[in-house]
Amino acid sequence: MNKEQIKQRMKAILALDSHPGHIAAGFAVGVFISITPFFGVHTPLAIAAAFLFRLNKLTTITGAWVNTPLTVVPVLAASYKFGEWLLNIPPRPFHLTELSWTALKPYAKAVLLGSSIIGLAAAVLSYFLCYWLVVRFRRKDPGLAELTRESIIAGEDLELEPKQVKHDP
Repeated sequence: MNKEQIKQRMKAILALDSHPGHIAAGFAVGVFISITPFFGVHTPLAIAAAFLFRLNKLTTITGAWVNTPLTVVPVLAASYKFGEWLLNIPPRPFHLTELSWTALKPYAKAVLLGSSIIGLAAAVLSYFLCYWLVVRFRRKDPGLAELTRESIIAGEDLELEPKQVKHDP
């Protein structure tokens, strides 16, 4: 993707006909997925999470692409070091010869723990940042500003409809 394509995608996300919280939730779940060490399946995981949790597919997939090939190794190293510290494992060098589960196996427990916590923190931060960006972007356009105002006032049901409760007479 070039710079113009990224800009157009961001505008499309910010202008979606949806509650800002719904847009931000999808993006945040995608960001969490992007931090996990499940290489090659981030996009399918994002699609599955979007269907499972009824999130916007575009924002969830976009969030899953936040951790790029340029950042994946530093994120993995940070995840390992953080997980190692949390597990109180004696420090050892983190050397990867390739990005595969075979290469990560000796570091798996620490990487999974570290990436889960870092991913959760990144997801929370990205939720609030995305929500703020959606609202800020929409203020510039009267139609989008009205959409945002109405969706915030009316709310948006992100959960399944409540089950009918039968009352016995």
